[in-house]
Amino acid sequence: MSNFIYLVLVIVFIIVATTRLKIHPFLTLLVASLAMGFLGGLDSTTIINNLTEGFGGTLKSIGIVIALGTIIGIFLERSGGANAIAESFLKLFGEEKSHITMSLTGFIVSIPVFCDSGFIILSTLNRALNRRTGVSLAVLSIALATGLYTTHVFVPPTPGPLAAASIIGADVGLVLILGIFVSIPVAIVGLLWATFYCSKFTINVETSEVHTADESSLPSVYQALLPIIIPIILISIKSVVEHPAIPLDEGMFRSSIVFLGHPVVALMIGVTLTLINTPVPSSIERFKWVSDGLLNCGSIILITGAGGAFGHILRATDLSDSIGQFLIHWDIGIVLPFLIAAFLKTAQGSSTVAIITTAAMIVPLLDPMGFTSPLAKSLVVLSIGSGAMTVSHLNDSYFWVVSQFSNMDTATALRCHTLATLFQGLVGIIVISILSFILL
Repeated sequence: MSNFIYLVLVIVFIIVATTRLKIHPFLTLLVASLAMGFLGGLDSTTIINNLTEGFGGTLKSIGIVIALGTIIGIFLERSGGANAIAESFLKLFGEEKSHITMSLTGFIVSIPVFCDSGFIILSTLNRALNRRTGVSLAVLSIALATGLYTTHVFVPPTPGPLAAASIIGADVGLVLILGIFVSIPVAIVGLLWATFYCSKFTINVETSEVHTADESSLPSVYQALLPIIIPIILISIKSVVEHPAIPLDEGMFRSSIVFLGHPVVALMIGVTLTLINTPVPSSIERFKWVSDGLLNCGSIILITGAGGAFGHILRATDLSDSIGQFLIHWDIGIVLPFLIAAFLKTAQGSSTVAIITTAAMIVPLLDPMGFTSPLAKSLVVLSIGSGAMTVSHLNDSYFWVVSQFSNMDTATALRCHTLATLFQGLVGIIVISILSFILL
């Protein structure tokens, strides 16, 4: 029980340090790891060994993938690929269903692009659609925001779920497949909230702020989607082939699929397609985009590694027994990771930090809770993701991106965006609980 109390104190420290003291999560997680090690009764040598092994072991499996995914994202952002996808869907669904267009665009764009960046990229298109169609900017903005937010917390290679899969030891392909399945009803809930509730809000947009996308300068939707779709297909096929129920003999065909479907190789193929197909002003600009992508991913890679170190320290203590015995009596199963992540998300704001921290905390509980199979671990990752979107409010940078780039005042943003993320998270954990009941 003492270790449980220590863990609560460490969690409080993480929240206070990242929110009140504004200490970077990387440093906060490292200090929390050291503190938990000493409080858990580990000697200094064991603490250092577990800290470095946890950090390096996590990045060994995920660091390259995060870097490659970020490169794809920055090319999609700067080439206008995100706008090309939106314009294509707009032609498909029609301007009268522009809110569906923005939700679907956000759903796809946020797989490689952080939701903050995705919203900023597409906000000008939102304003243009508001002017062209008369659909409320509040409807368009929340449809886009909730679509982006959904895949941001559920679908690899977005860094959050990717990091959680690595820390927990879940199969990335299974997380991807199940994540897309769970994302669909969650995104629909966000779209319905935008359509039927947010339509009552009127937001004024200055005419000078509206800029329509220059379609002639955009890459084709084929060029924009290919680097996203191909890696997803390869990773998914690998997971299917490796499933015990698939009687595929060892051989060149199977080994080739397993190789090409490894997240590192699949994302390298995606980056190659990006470099080949994306129109770039010059080779110097191409080099700069790649460099900027690598710079942008540095922080999240370090946070991910620190989260892995924290988890390694927790596993080295007897936390599994003490916390497991305490929490196992709650008998809430797959809901527990959701509650922990929701608590951390609501308290400190960052979905990614909430996902990584919760994943590190939940690892010692997998055995006593019976979540040891690949399918169970994948559902745990999704439960964490569902909690990490509940809720986005004043301490979340994404809340301010959505409100400021949509001309929403704070009260309107709380009623439209924050409540939307609450209902999305609740629907997410309901769907995941049903899957857990059926599949486990």
